[in-house]
Amino acid sequence: MKIGVNVLNFGPGTDPGALRNWAQTVEGLGFDLLMVSDHIAITPDVAERYPAPFYEPFTTLSWLAGLTTRIRLGTTVLIAPYRHPLLTARMAANLNELSGGRLVLGVGVGWARQEYAALGIPFERRGRLTDDHLRDMRAAWADTADYGKRKIPVWVGGNSDAGLRRAVQLGDAWHPLRCTMPWLREAAARLKESADEQHLPVPALAPRIALKPTAAPVTGPQRLAGEGTIDQIMDDLDQLRLLGAETVVLDHYNGDPRETCHPQAGRQALATVAAHFHPPLTATEQS
Repeated sequence: MKIGVNVLNFGPGTDPGALRNWAQTVEGLGFDLLMVSDHIAITPDVAERYPAPFYEPFTTLSWLAGLTTRIRLGTTVLIAPYRHPLLTARMAANLNELSGGRLVLGVGVGWARQEYAALGIPFERRGRLTDDHLRDMRAAWADTADYGKRKIPVWVGGNSDAGLRRAVQLGDAWHPLRCTMPWLREAAARLKESADEQHLPVPALAPRIALKPTAAPVTGPQRLAGEGTIDQIMDDLDQLRLLGAETVVLDHYNGDPRETCHPQAGRQALATVAAHFHPPLTATEQS
């Protein structure tokens, strides 16, 4: 199972230097994937959660591709209706080729009504538009002579039944966000049921979970996957592996944009997970 990291590309503490440090830290710790978010118009509803500066994902990932060598780069998630599908297909294909096939394109429908209005896109049609955009992008990529020969994995986000069905129909993986372990177990079963009903392959499971370490164990039905002691976090990762998750993305953001000014806690949490997930080689193993 691969482990990815959600890197914050917004907020008062984010600038090119911070993004560079995050990329080098995540790659240096041995993680497999670095992902960033997507917003274009930082309307009041967006700014309340994700204030400016907000670095656009395609340009940011293109820059980070030149600063890294191994780690995959992705979006969690790109709001599909915000861009013309042929533009998205072109930018994604170019970034994938230029990075040596390292792109993972996570897509979703979005939630910000004011941002939709600012972009002149009907919020009520966002689900249908996302479906149409995904089909158009795949049709464009089918022309490998024009768009490149490397396959771009598409992760479909969304915790709703509609998001799950969309992942089965149009995605390579389902990418639910910040859930409890019981919910994820039940959802993994629903994912297989939906695929069986539609006579389609079961997409991979690639959740984004919290990374919220605590000194004492966290109990109760509302405990998020990835929340608790390091033993609880590692057990969650092991349970997700047993559920068939091919990749799990860790999200250390707790909702306060001021966290971007104090990245040390997030980096320490990632270092602790990395040490447990990839323990140092012994002298015998090194030889």
